[in-house]
Amino acid sequence: MSFVIVLAALAFLMLAAYRGYSVILFAPIAALAAVLLTEPAAVAPVFSGIFMEKMVGFVKLYFPVFLLGAVFGKVIELSGFSEAIVHAAIRYIGRSRANAVIVAVCALLTYGGVSLFVVVFAVYPFAAELYRQSDIPKRLMPGAIALGAFSFTMDSLPGTPQIQNIIPTTFFKTTAWAAPALGVIGSLFIVVVGLSYLEWRRRGAMAKGEGYGTSLVNEPEHVKTEHLPNPVLAVAPLVLVGVANFLLTHWIPIWYGDTVTVPPEVLPGIHTPVTATVKQVVAIWAVQGALLAGIVLVIVTAFGRVKDRFADGTKAAVGGALLASMNTASEYGFGGVIAALPGFIVVSDALKSIPNPLVNAAVSVSALAGITGSASGGMSIALAAMSDLFIKSAQAAHIPMEVLHRVVAMASGGMDTLPHNGAVITLLAVTGLTHRQSYRDIFAVTVIKTLAVFFVIAVYYATGIV
Repeated sequence: MSFVIVLAALAFLMLAAYRGYSVILFAPIAALAAVLLTEPAAVAPVFSGIFMEKMVGFVKLYFPVFLLGAVFGKVIELSGFSEAIVHAAIRYIGRSRANAVIVAVCALLTYGGVSLFVVVFAVYPFAAELYRQSDIPKRLMPGAIALGAFSFTMDSLPGTPQIQNIIPTTFFKTTAWAAPALGVIGSLFIVVVGLSYLEWRRRGAMAKGEGYGTSLVNEPEHVKTEHLPNPVLAVAPLVLVGVANFLLTHWIPIWYGDTVTVPPEVLPGIHTPVTATVKQVVAIWAVQGALLAGIVLVIVTAFGRVKDRFADGTKAAVGGALLASMNTASEYGFGGVIAALPGFIVVSDALKSIPNPLVNAAVSVSALAGITGSASGGMSIALAAMSDLFIKSAQAAHIPMEVLHRVVAMASGGMDTLPHNGAVITLLAVTGLTHRQSYRDIFAVTVIKTLAVFFVIAVYYATGIV
């Protein structure tokens, strides 16, 4: 019965998200209904002690990233930089390759270390303008952004600094560059199959005469096409964000060391020292600093275009950031509650019975990521509970830890993007689309990503390549 309760809560939230209801409202309802059916007396303590703790903790850590990402995307839009990039892309690449352009830009940013949430905000104005000028249905756009930001650069390509590729290193004593050949092979599989699917969808829609669409929500403001900025200048803020993020990730620990403490002597208004463990926040600080640098560069180089609409534009950006962050935070709280239920323990115990080490790891991590709606959350739970089993089974089968690392990382980014996933909800909220309009293509990317994990496993067993 406990297992049924977990599935029912998950199905209810997925249905609510797909039907367009607010996840901020329905995530706690789904989570607490599951607690009510398990132990009615625990509802209030779980709400305060787990759901709200997880939700507020997420906002505390990540809201500045959402806010700065939204402002960065807005000034890119207002400055005309997004339209300049689109014009250059159409001139040199062609309208028919819009999907490839979007995937490439998203991949460049995520592989450079920019958070996928930030990428959604930054790329959307550029993608919307490209789709509009190419007259491609806007409803197909989230699939392209998901392929570029939520798939191969998140956990497949060796060396990617995304958290999904970093978490396994602490369990398997590997590096972010684990199994480079398998990572590249898996990435190529995702890109080739994913772009083929997106192009098939684009040709089908355009053959029916379907255009960009009308009566759309959250459309970027159009700028005058006369005297557009130089495309090299327009791309510079995107490159700066990636480079600054990379450099700050390395410099911040050098500047601050392992921990940094602000004593009451420095700030007389505090009574106890303020201490931060740098390793836990370096990625967040680096992204925030990089985004601030990108925003400043746009404002300095396009002040005349931005100044008159900056106040109204940033108000809209703040509203979008609040909605996106609260959607994701509510999802995070839901995952925390579900992970505490007895039914979740039943699921994790059942997954341990799969005999093949790599298949066991892939299925376990992917299933838990799907249930929690979080790649990093599901992987963390799976590795905390089962990493010893994974390691022993892999060692018994003479499988290198690097291969196990790559399989686990890739599996975390497979079925995590079900309808209740925070990144999916953020993507649809930012683009002004609904699950009903656009989730089909996101789910196709999810399936392709999941298939890539088992393709990589098959390649390893067939060739022994690492």
